[in-house]
Amino acid sequence: MSKSDSIALSCSNIHRYLGEGEGRVHVLKGVTFEAERGQVYAIVGPSGCGKSTLLYLLGLLDRQDDGDITIDGVAMSQSSDADRTSARGEHIGFVFQFHFLMQEFSALENVMMPMRKLGKLTQPEMEARALELLNEVGLGEKAHRLGTQLSGGEQQRVAVARALANQPSIILADEPTGNLDVKNSNMVFDLLTRLAKDNNQAVILVTHNPDIAERCDQVKPMSDGQFV
Repeated sequence: MSKSDSIALSCSNIHRYLGEGEGRVHVLKGVTFEAERGQVYAIVGPSGCGKSTLLYLLGLLDRQDDGDITIDGVAMSQSSDADRTSARGEHIGFVFQFHFLMQEFSALENVMMPMRKLGKLTQPEMEARALELLNEVGLGEKAHRLGTQLSGGEQQRVAVARALANQPSIILADEPTGNLDVKNSNMVFDLLTRLAKDNNQAVILVTHNPDIAERCDQVKPMSDGQFV
């Protein structure tokens, strides 16, 4: 694999402003970064330094004011909302601090949701894939339990399985262990990184947890809207 093929995501000279008039804040000040497949990156820094804003831009959930973002070799800066939605569904998996499971659906149905949206697999194929992922995160026997019947750690593991559902090339995780105790934090982090390595995915996570950051392949400290 050439160097360019190994780059799952890159951004160059990203600027983002938030607010209006006198309250306008320059949140990101020319951020440049690239993420290789099979590598785990931790973005660390104080609250308000721009970490989550950058993650939302990389995930195509928001648009930058200046600069370029490239996903799997395709520049996204000028792309339409429809193309961005499509790229997000195909190439990016998200894990947030709050699992955002649909509580009235089973673990299996939650993991199948991104596959339904992408629309590439049949119902039996989706079910088989979802069950395989739940087995990977140690919840195969709880596949038919509702979100309300799972512990916080279990719900976050379902969220990891859901992020991996469409075999994305990029996993973006915003404080994925922020609501978990030490044991569950380690379990979720180990799962996320092991499965991503197995699948040759790039993982970019924002964390305040120094122990988690230390175990990543690269740590990118951020301060005042820039990498330092």
